[in-house]
Amino acid sequence: MTAKDRAIGVFLLLAIAGSGGFIFAYVTNGNRLLEGVSLAGAAAMFAAAALGWAFWIVPDEQVVDEIDEYPSSIAARDEQSATIAEDERSIGRQKALLRLLYVALGSFALALASPLRSFGPLVAAKSLFSTKWRRGSRLARADGTLVSTSDLNVGAVEVVFPEGAIGDPMSQATLIRLPDGVVPNTPSGYIAYSRLCTHAGCPVALYRSQQQQLACPCHQSVFDVTRNGAVVSGPADHALPRLPLVADASGALRATGDFPVPVGPGFWERP
Repeated sequence: MTAKDRAIGVFLLLAIAGSGGFIFAYVTNGNRLLEGVSLAGAAAMFAAAALGWAFWIVPDEQVVDEIDEYPSSIAARDEQSATIAEDERSIGRQKALLRLLYVALGSFALALASPLRSFGPLVAAKSLFSTKWRRGSRLARADGTLVSTSDLNVGAVEVVFPEGAIGDPMSQATLIRLPDGVVPNTPSGYIAYSRLCTHAGCPVALYRSQQQQLACPCHQSVFDVTRNGAVVSGPADHALPRLPLVADASGALRATGDFPVPVGPGFWERP
């Protein structure tokens, strides 16, 4: 391998190192200066390798294909054989550089693709239709404390999450304690609804105790707590999903499963 070939190889290796440095800095939330220097260095090394390839490898000559007389002289045949052998060695060197070039291009493409994760978390198809609530999930407050049937007074409200998924935005629910007998099949009057408005996904943060209604402050959609979250007024076009609840032997409130329908506004059709 000639000195010029080695120089091109060094440029490509430095481009790979620059791409790797950018990926490392980005994934580890390193400083922006290192990201910028690494990416700029990789691009500069690619430019240097391209210039070297253009001036040192790609031939820049005019060739005249003369008609040879046969049989050729021994000296001419020896010269031609030497030229072919050198061309074969040159092809072998270029193959090695080509493989290195492919690696460098792949690493640079990976570096450019890495910031795509900043657009947001990956969304699994299942997460569009389900939450973290499972059969037996205990209801927990934002501070992690569990909720039991003796905790809330009638008319009180609490924001709850499934134990082990505190803060999960899709799983947040509003727990309300109604007077016994107002809604059948509620453990000690406890009832829970998704906190995501079915209109635009805003938090349904207001509870009107006297009317027993949940209200969304964003666009004033109102839902009836005593009628399975039915829409009373506002732009929402379907009810709030209700979380099925049960109280265990110790009085702890548990979910008996996930919400029966997807929470929040949806791209799907449903009544």
